[in-house]
Amino acid sequence: MIRVSVAVETPQYAGLAPCLDYLSEQPLLPGTLVRVPLGKRDVPGLVWDVDPDAAPCDDRLLKPVSEVLQALPPLDGPWRRLIDFSARYYQRSVGEIALAVLPPELRRLEADGLDRRLVKLARRPAPDPSAEAPPRPALSPGQAAVLATLLPACRGDADPACHLLHGVTGSGKTEVYLRSAEAALEAGRQALVLVPEINLTPQLEARFAERFPGRRLVTLHSGLTPAQRLQHWLLAHLGQADLVLGTRLAVFCPLPRLGVVVVDEEHDPSYKQQDGARYSARDLAVYRGHLERVPVLLGSATPSLETWLHAQAGRYRLLSLPERIGQGELPRVTVLDMTQQPKPPAGREAPPLAAPLLQAMRQRVERGEQTLLFLNRRGFAPVLGCSACGWKSGCPHCSAWRVFHKRDRTLRCHHCGFADRVPRACPDCGNLDIEPIGRGTERLEEQVAELLQDIERPGGGPVRVARIDADSTRLKGSLEAQLAAVHAGDVDVLVGTQMVTKGHDFRRVTLVAAVNPDGALFTSDFRAPERLFATLMQAAGRAGRDAQAAARSEMWIQTWTPGHALFAALRAHDFAAFAQSQLAEREMAGLPPYSHLALLRCEARDPAVAEAFLREARDAARALMPPELADELVVYSPVAPHVAKVAGFERRQMLLEARSRARLQWLLAQWAPQLGPLRAAHKGLARWAVDVDPLDI
Repeated sequence: MIRVSVAVETPQYAGLAPCLDYLSEQPLLPGTLVRVPLGKRDVPGLVWDVDPDAAPCDDRLLKPVSEVLQALPPLDGPWRRLIDFSARYYQRSVGEIALAVLPPELRRLEADGLDRRLVKLARRPAPDPSAEAPPRPALSPGQAAVLATLLPACRGDADPACHLLHGVTGSGKTEVYLRSAEAALEAGRQALVLVPEINLTPQLEARFAERFPGRRLVTLHSGLTPAQRLQHWLLAHLGQADLVLGTRLAVFCPLPRLGVVVVDEEHDPSYKQQDGARYSARDLAVYRGHLERVPVLLGSATPSLETWLHAQAGRYRLLSLPERIGQGELPRVTVLDMTQQPKPPAGREAPPLAAPLLQAMRQRVERGEQTLLFLNRRGFAPVLGCSACGWKSGCPHCSAWRVFHKRDRTLRCHHCGFADRVPRACPDCGNLDIEPIGRGTERLEEQVAELLQDIERPGGGPVRVARIDADSTRLKGSLEAQLAAVHAGDVDVLVGTQMVTKGHDFRRVTLVAAVNPDGALFTSDFRAPERLFATLMQAAGRAGRDAQAAARSEMWIQTWTPGHALFAALRAHDFAAFAQSQLAEREMAGLPPYSHLALLRCEARDPAVAEAFLREARDAARALMPPELADELVVYSPVAPHVAKVAGFERRQMLLEARSRARLQWLLAQWAPQLGPLRAAHKGLARWAVDVDPLDI
């Protein structure tokens, strides 16, 4: 019997070793999928590299491996090193990450079941290699210059590096992605393309499928069925898929011939996992490129400030596309000062759109053009209220309001999902006159239809108003159908959340308006201006994508703070100036990227339990810090987040700050093993997690 080290899915706080030892009748290569006994269960595991520092153990105490899934080739060394790094950096166990990123269907299969799946996969017809691709579009001078730098690395003829492709919206970044993937494929390698959200996957998949008809393209995202996800994962792992297109989890997809990694909209917060192992897919993509010595391409019109600083410092190579394809103009930005608009009569609500904006919309409708209204708040109204006693529709399980959804007459909490019927009268005083407070996309859609009801479209008929948000696209296929209607010109005014502000190529949109962006600007999160600027720039980029209409494309912003520096930079489409001002503020305040953060989050029914746990954790962290590091490491006291209670659990958090990433990682490595035993001493603590490089503070 041979001793093997196996990574199994056990949480770090369980106090077990990173990998457990078992006995095998035959030598097993690291990366081999097995099933092993763990307690009273039989669980999946991966044979892992032997830790030379592991404590010795008597073989007589070890259990044998239950089953070896030999039909699956072992996961290779670079993949295992990526998992090892992720576990160390994000303070999770190796097995927890290694098994969590495998397809759920694969973790459930036994050897016979896997054999049947592989036989079925082998029967799939291969793509026709003789299929002809459509003619490639001519490159702009900017694209040609970018590709002259990028393509040698994609072919393997130059040293790989991480590149930042900073291109304005409509500048042809997708064509650069396609040509980079093409160069890697011609060199016999595979391409990995990451997108931030599922709703961007179908249209990008269509672009890649059209360009590479003789190549096998697979997608990886949560919208797939378990069987589809396993099938696509196997095709990638076996080297039969040439292109893999997916959301953040696809960064862990095993690719034996990886040649290039593309991260589209690299600034998007969706790349950060917000539960379980809280990893950043963008950062791991950069590390994976370094591990496997392949080029990484980060693309964005509004890069994150961390990425921008790396590019300015020369750590990343900066590639620029400052102009739109066809020399199209960027939309003219108009900042509408809402303090100068006429006040509504006493007792009446102000209209959702100011008169100048409404007139601009009317002109678009009369010309047969489209308008996009951006409001990042779904539902009919954020809250229902009683004017007599002050009652508001709070959630009984969260410290948040329940949102009024008029279509199904419900009050719904967007944090815990609790929903109830709208009461006929105020629950506190019986007043029948309860009314919506504020405005969501459902209400805006209704009000816009009323405001434009007196206009007739060029072809005849009333103005067609549509809405795209998480509520209207809940059913399978509904998003694709609504987007197709917009592209076909069957919609005159589109109301939507940030789902429609990025990635979509709306050729008929010439006017984009941000109805109420101020709510996103004044929050406690220091990243709020950066996120709002990125969102508004992305929204503006939906206008004027047709070069013939670019000259009359506009972006209108209704704001109560028109003097804010963010809007001045937005008028000039000057991301560099905005980034410079933000970085100067961050440096003065000692905030990322000039410092490095980690959060310890916890939840309990009783807030006193959560706070006591965090206070002891704080004392343990401070006890680990030598006096000479007092100025470089700071552990703050526990505080409540903005939404302190969710689904009946009180949430608390504690911030750790360090001047250098190495110092922070040193402290976390010493401190995290103490948190598991500490949790056992606090009965009633539901869960806790360390969040390295948090996005929401």
